[in-house]
Amino acid sequence: MNILRSIKWENIKENLIVLLNRASEITLHPVDQGFEAEVWKLRADGEWYVLKVWNKNGNPDVGYQYRLLDVLQSRRIPVSTPYGWGRDREGNQVMLTTDDGESLFTCTAEDMIEMAKILSLIHGLSVYDLQQVQIPRYDFIHYFFPEVQQHPDIFMLLQSVTQRGQLNQSHLIHGDYHLHNIVQKDNRFTVIDWTNAQWGDARYDFAWTFLLLHLYVSEQDADAFRTTYLTERKVGNLAQFEALACLRWVFLFRHEGVPILPGTKEKVAAFIENNPYLKGKPLVA
Repeated sequence: MNILRSIKWENIKENLIVLLNRASEITLHPVDQGFEAEVWKLRADGEWYVLKVWNKNGNPDVGYQYRLLDVLQSRRIPVSTPYGWGRDREGNQVMLTTDDGESLFTCTAEDMIEMAKILSLIHGLSVYDLQQVQIPRYDFIHYFFPEVQQHPDIFMLLQSVTQRGQLNQSHLIHGDYHLHNIVQKDNRFTVIDWTNAQWGDARYDFAWTFLLLHLYVSEQDADAFRTTYLTERKVGNLAQFEALACLRWVFLFRHEGVPILPGTKEKVAAFIENNPYLKGKPLVA
């Protein structure tokens, strides 16, 4: 059975047309049952592809992601090649892309350097580079901390930290750049899952990645990532944005939206104590 023929495609490329016309049987292999979508690997005519189905929470603009991947690829950012997007029989949005490997579950210092350089390339794109796609700009607190007023301690700190230095939402940010959103194949990295891509502050985007590496990989690897990024891009006052990243982690923690490994909460508590904007705040019970 060719499952691709059951999808109503909005935009397709020649590679997908070939699959629709020639592939007699496609096998499906589940990969990830995420918070927003299911991810499947497809095998057809001896080749592998990735099919993402947004059938859970949220309703992202997949057409925007499809167009963004096209533009990013033309700007030499390592992203998957989009073959088509549309809707399945249940009306769920879907997108078919190349299969670019497996997520990074272990990493080296060289991997951290490469990750930092790629993020720097993303943040270095100009409005001119991205003029072919309409990139959204959201209110920072509303987007990354929905209904945060239910957590008055986080909300008060958010207001205080953001008012100390105005956010500069003039760079393309990935929004969730971490090891599981980077895949590797033939020693080549590819950045996946652009659901949160928007105009934002590159310093926050960097700080979120740095925090996740610090908490879930190692302090040494996080520092290697930080050193390389700051060599590529000169930025200041990162403590403010590290505070924002930490507040987002705490917010997600309270909604059971982050993994908790042995020692994770202790690392977060130490991170809070070392940050001048958060020191002394009892945010993690």
